Amino acid sequence: MNQELLSGGSKRHRSGGSLRGNASLSHGEEDQMNRVVEVQEGNCARNADGSGTEARGSTSDEAPAAVTDEEENNNQITAEIKERNKEEEHDDDEEEMDQDSDDFEQSDDSSREESCTNGNDLSDENYTDMATHQSLAILTKNQMKRKLDPGPEVRSFSSGKKPCKGSDYKSTAGLVPCSATPTTFGDLRAANGQGQPRRRITSIQPPPELQDWLKTFQSWSGPERLLALDELIDSCEPTQVKHMMQVIEPQFQRDFISLLPKELALYVLSFLDPKDLLQAAQTCRYWRILAEDNLLWREKCKEEGINEPVYIKRRKVIKPGFAHSPWKSAYIRQHRIDTNWRCGDLKIPKQVLKGHDDHVITCLQFCGNRIVSGSDDNTLKVWSAVTGKCLRTLVGHTGGVWSSQMRGNIIISGSTDRTLKVWNADSGECIHTLYGHTSTVRCMHLHENRVVSGSRDATLRVWDIETGQCLHVLMGHVAAVRCVQYDGRRVVSGAYDFMVKVWDPETETCLHTLQGHTNRVYSLQFDGIHVVSGSLDTSIRVWDVETGNCIHTLTGHQSLTSGMELKDNTLVSGNADSTVKIWDIKTGQCLQTLQGPSKHQSAVTCLQFNKNFVVTSSDDGTVKLWDLKTGEFIRNLVTLESGGSGGVVWRIRASNTKLVCAVGSRNGTEETKLLVLDFDVDMK
Repeated sequence: MNQELLSGGSKRHRSGGSLRGNASLSHGEEDQMNRVVEVQEGNCARNADGSGTEARGSTSDEAPAAVTDEEENNNQITAEIKERNKEEEHDDDEEEMDQDSDDFEQSDDSSREESCTNGNDLSDENYTDMATHQSLAILTKNQMKRKLDPGPEVRSFSSGKKPCKGSDYKSTAGLVPCSATPTTFGDLRAANGQGQPRRRITSIQPPPELQDWLKTFQSWSGPERLLALDELIDSCEPTQVKHMMQVIEPQFQRDFISLLPKELALYVLSFLDPKDLLQAAQTCRYWRILAEDNLLWREKCKEEGINEPVYIKRRKVIKPGFAHSPWKSAYIRQHRIDTNWRCGDLKIPKQVLKGHDDHVITCLQFCGNRIVSGSDDNTLKVWSAVTGKCLRTLVGHTGGVWSSQMRGNIIISGSTDRTLKVWNADSGECIHTLYGHTSTVRCMHLHENRVVSGSRDATLRVWDIETGQCLHVLMGHVAAVRCVQYDGRRVVSGAYDFMVKVWDPETETCLHTLQGHTNRVYSLQFDGIHVVSGSLDTSIRVWDVETGNCIHTLTGHQSLTSGMELKDNTLVSGNADSTVKIWDIKTGQCLQTLQGPSKHQSAVTCLQFNKNFVVTSSDDGTVKLWDLKTGEFIRNLVTLESGGSGGVVWRIRASNTKLVCAVGSRNGTEETKLLVLDFDVDMK
């Protein structure tokens, strides 16, 4: 046990954490991070107790130096107290510098419960384990501070670096003469600048036989000395072995990071995961400065898809020349947002946007701070995602609105009145009315200043939204066009004639007719290389857009695939069979099926996903959150009281920090409205 107390901390700090791994945190890793937070909180409490506690704790395992004069001893004690007071001042600075690390790690506390409740109910056994780990961590951390903090003997190092000291212990070389060339352990300690003679045990005088005993030991050969040491260790009590470890172990510890050039040190740290990087920052001040490197955190953010730094106005300047990393702040902010998605408070939605009376919300758009809902009541409504107020109602269609797109302050809508309308979202003005289709405009896709619309008249039209002109008409389907995708170069359409077509809109020619489905095509995804089509025949097909060949047929669903989303070769499909599946379209493999005891109880109506989560809605009146990588159910984000008796979640749209849900019913059991859930954090 004593060996663990001594060696656990040093090994832990020397390792610096694991090599780069998965960016998302498992429950085990989150537990480890939580324990680090508890250690930090314990250190804060210790520092609050005053310098006396620090002095007592740090000298508990050391014996005072050998002195013969009482006055000299008092002077030495006074010097040590001053030294410790300085260390405590440094510790205060380090605690302030570690505040960002605390914010990052403390946000994981709530995610330790799978049920994602607000409390942390720990069993007695877990609490005991955590307390033991915390005590060990505090002990080893304090030991490492004593061993690693820069001292006066290393202040001559160049490049502004302050390597950490090896130990506070002084040599016992006074008992054994040291030669000029380091050949013994005492010589090694003397070469390291720690050869000032003093004895640790002052309560007794050295026994008269000690020198003879040492001379006898020195006269033996190397193997004989090893044999004698083995026998000596076996005959020692644990406290005596502990004493030997305190003397020996620090001499073989090296702060390699501080000894490396800054560029190489940062390269080594770049292999740590962010959570390990935050732990490394608590080792010593120089590591803290390195771990705050802005370029280092920019790369971490790039790996996580974080594109903007966060600049925070600090109330306290930690140290002249020290700069907080805006990219690190951005990473911590995103981590806290993800934690809010997993376990944030959901008792009452922040905003409830009521409108459209008891009509069905048929389409939903969400961009920036603006929400646009379209309904079969012939209108669209523009809402503020910040205040929840209805900014304006767009009136002009003479039939139900069944499709919409939005970019900036421009809204395009398609209706059963066979027209498209282009609106100014700021003024509510109808800029253009686009005539040409002879039946309901059922789908559309906007790219830059062009929109492609698909209609039940079996045609597609390409429009310029700035001039209101119809640029091209694409004819070839023999039934209603149900879905369309446009990337600025190619148009892909799916229809009730079981066909998927690839078009060159400039020449109005059909490049490929993708045949294979045996029933209506309801959903499409297109990334410029692959076309993915979902059909009522229960299959999903992956096509090559250049050759028109079917690459994979994805089977496993039992009904209509009503919605899909494709990002970076990962496809998520929602089906009327109440399940959601995650696919790799490069291999055709089904990676996860989102089901189990907490799965939806009715058809999946809508879905969205990002690098961590999948959000799904259903006719059962719920919105569920799933883990993208593991497929595990996390929790219900929305649960309608009328779910199962008519309450439906028709559409969902999500940003990084907000979720908008269009809910209602067809039998009057649930009022038509929009629910806005906010997961953002305040980084002030």
